[in-house]
Amino acid sequence: TAQANSYRTVVNACLAVSRCTGITVWGIPDHYSWRSSGTPLLFNSGYAKKAAYDAVLTALNGGTPPVTPTPTPTPSPGGNCSAGYVGLTYDDGPNASNTNNLLNALTSNGLRATMFNIGQNAQNNAALVRAQQSAGMWIGNHSWTHPHLTQMSSAQIQSELQQTQQAIQQITGTAPRLFRPPYGETNATLKSVEQQLGLTEIIWDVDSQDWNGASTAQIVQAAGTLQNGQIILMHDQYATTIAAIPQIAANLRSRNLCPGMISPSTGRAVAPTGGGTDPTNPPTTPTPTPTPTSGGGSCTATISQGQQWSDRFNLSVTVSGTNSWIVTLTVRSPQKTIATWNGTPSWDSSGNVMTMRPNGNGNTFGLTIQHGGNLTWPSVSCRVA
Repeated sequence: TAQANSYRTVVNACLAVSRCTGITVWGIPDHYSWRSSGTPLLFNSGYAKKAAYDAVLTALNGGTPPVTPTPTPTPSPGGNCSAGYVGLTYDDGPNASNTNNLLNALTSNGLRATMFNIGQNAQNNAALVRAQQSAGMWIGNHSWTHPHLTQMSSAQIQSELQQTQQAIQQITGTAPRLFRPPYGETNATLKSVEQQLGLTEIIWDVDSQDWNGASTAQIVQAAGTLQNGQIILMHDQYATTIAAIPQIAANLRSRNLCPGMISPSTGRAVAPTGGGTDPTNPPTTPTPTPTPTSGGGSCTATISQGQQWSDRFNLSVTVSGTNSWIVTLTVRSPQKTIATWNGTPSWDSSGNVMTMRPNGNGNTFGLTIQHGGNLTWPSVSCRVA
């Protein structure tokens, strides 16, 4: 309650300033956002909004005339991608002692990467695989036990790859499309098994040498040679590799390069379209459909794409057919709506279903969704109030 009152007081104070034209409130999951004092921010560890979140919305929507908060987030590093995309990859995870630190470093620097997981590690650390997925990383197959596959029979290779496919699919809901052979060793027998399982073999263009004792500076230097479409090999177990991440992010940004996904069709780094195990699953565009009401009227809600960052994206919803409407949007787990504007929102107890009503600012409203690796747009329906 005290925290809610604090937020309400601050927001009302901002609204009282004559030159205040908008307020943006950002909330992110607590496991990314604990204060040094241990006090959480606007969402709890289950991604559910807290009383403070409602307090802010109450203050924002309680003024006369209503104030329209305009989202002005700071784009993640690499916002200018004019020089192209590169593939950051991390092998041999997930590891209980390291993966969370790696994910925190990547997300805090606005980077996404492909995690080539060892199957038995994934099975033993399912929560970490889900954390990779929630952080917007792509997940690939790196065999079950990390053996020298070129010294094995076709049946043995099949077992190594298929067990890993099944384990990752059971955890994430989707089987990987990318495979990196341990040690980068490959032959015709292995390629045949990959083809049978629908896997694209991914080696690398740049070896960071982190596995060979490379210093943080040497890892940064190696990443600095990446060019459009190229892929770098790194690993999920070295402190030097994690320490290099901020400098890698800064270097990419300075060269107008962005972290991209690895295309299963070309094996090269390309612009991202989504997270999780399937790098080819783009956002679904809902088809607007009129929703009739018992009174005989109808309205249509149409979603359009707005700005996008590494961890979140904006959508606009335009209503036609009436000026008195109620729109219901349902986000898809693990997504969360973290900002809205040009409407009066309310949520159900899960925080996933948002009901939006007009607030005097027209028939188009907006929202920001923290996607957690799922870029599918929410379902939407409209009814006349």
